[in-house]
Amino acid sequence: MTFANRTVLVTGASTGIGRALAKAMAATGARVGAVARRGDLLDSLVSEIRAHGGTIEARTADVSDRGSLGTAVDSLTAQLGPVDVMIANAGVGLPSFTADPTHLANTEQMVRVNLMGVIYAFDAVLPAMLARGSGHLVAVSSLAAYKGLPGSAGYCATKSAVNAYCEAARIELKPKGVAVTCVCPGFVDTPMTANNKRRMPLMCTPDEAARRIVVALRRRPAVFDFPWPMRLLMQLAKWAPDRVIAKQLEDPK
Repeated sequence: MTFANRTVLVTGASTGIGRALAKAMAATGARVGAVARRGDLLDSLVSEIRAHGGTIEARTADVSDRGSLGTAVDSLTAQLGPVDVMIANAGVGLPSFTADPTHLANTEQMVRVNLMGVIYAFDAVLPAMLARGSGHLVAVSSLAAYKGLPGSAGYCATKSAVNAYCEAARIELKPKGVAVTCVCPGFVDTPMTANNKRRMPLMCTPDEAARRIVVALRRRPAVFDFPWPMRLLMQLAKWAPDRVIAKQLEDPK
C-alpha cells in the first residue's frame, strides 16, 4: 500500500523513533498527526516537516490518559480526515530491578504508558475503522518482549503484553478489514537508551529505524522484528542458562 494522501497518526512523536516516523511518513505524502506530551518539541517537528512541504498537525496529550488522548485524536481527525494508520509508538523505559524500592513505581508507569497507551490509542480510532471496514493499527514494541532481562523486568513485561495484545487483536480484526502490526525494534539510539550502560549491539539511528518500519508497514505484516541478527540472538537467549544472560548484561568496565 501507499501512504500518500492517507492520514497517519503517530504517538510519542516528539523524539526518537516517533519523531523520525512522523518525518518519514510526511515524506511519503501522508497527512501526519503527531501526538506527544512536550509541546515545544512538537512545534519544532511541525516547523521542520512543513518547511519540507509536508502536511502535519500536532496535539499535546499524555497517552496514559485516555480522555486526553481521545480528545487529541478527535481534534486531529477533524483537521486531517479519518485515520488510516495509527502508530502507537509512545513508550518509556525505566530501571525495574525487582529488589529495588523504585521497582513498583517504575513498573506502574511503564504499564500505563507502554501497554495502556497502546490500548488507548487503538481504542481512539478503532470504532471509525470498523465502521469503514478498513484501517491499520501499529504498535511499536521491542525485541525485549521475547526475553525477560534482569534489571528490565517491568519493561520486558509491558512489551510482552503489547505483543500478546496485538496478536489477539490481529486475529479478531482481520476479518473486519482492520490490520494489526506489532513492530519490535532492537536497540535504537534515542533519549531512552542514552543512559543505558549495558551492551547495546547492532544499534541503529532513529532515521534508519523509521525507514525500515515505513517500508515494512506497506506490507502490513503481522510482526516486524529488526535487525534480524538481534532477533536471532533473542531467540537463542531463550535457551541460554540464566548465568550466561546475567554475564552478558553486566555493565562494561
